[in-house]
Amino acid sequence: MKKKDDLKLQVSEAILACQDKQADNVTVLELEKDSGAFTDYFVMCSGSNSRQIQAIADAVDERLEALGMRVTHAEGYKQAEWVLLDYVDFVVHVFSEKARQFYDLERLWKSARRLEPAELMAKPKLRRATIAKATATKSATGKAAAAPKKTRKKKA
Repeated sequence: MKKKDDLKLQVSEAILACQDKQADNVTVLELEKDSGAFTDYFVMCSGSNSRQIQAIADAVDERLEALGMRVTHAEGYKQAEWVLLDYVDFVVHVFSEKARQFYDLERLWKSARRLEPAELMAKPKLRRATIAKATATKSATGKAAAAPKKTRKKKA
């Protein structure tokens, strides 16, 4: 799998972790290479209280650790107004509504392309399922699997 596909899968997993904890207003910004950005994506969401904000951050961390990824830098967890989780190629921001409106990263990074979470999640999931199926077939037979043929049932 290519690095770009790996990155999209990782960002998708972070989005799913946010959604699993009922994060509000999940937004993804794809930052431009020549904008001086230090990362490729921002995943941003809001929580309604400090416990939910910490639960979202914990869920992201646990889900990505299961993929073998460790956060390289985290800050703001104790105060739970703005938790930042840095995974080098993308950064997850979990805000309180008040902090999100105050800092308004969407405005500060207005040159970034705004993506719907579904845009990142649709393709990697399909690809992951296809790879898992091919791997299972390959390990069972020792050869790569061919695409299954469609057959029609005869009417009785």
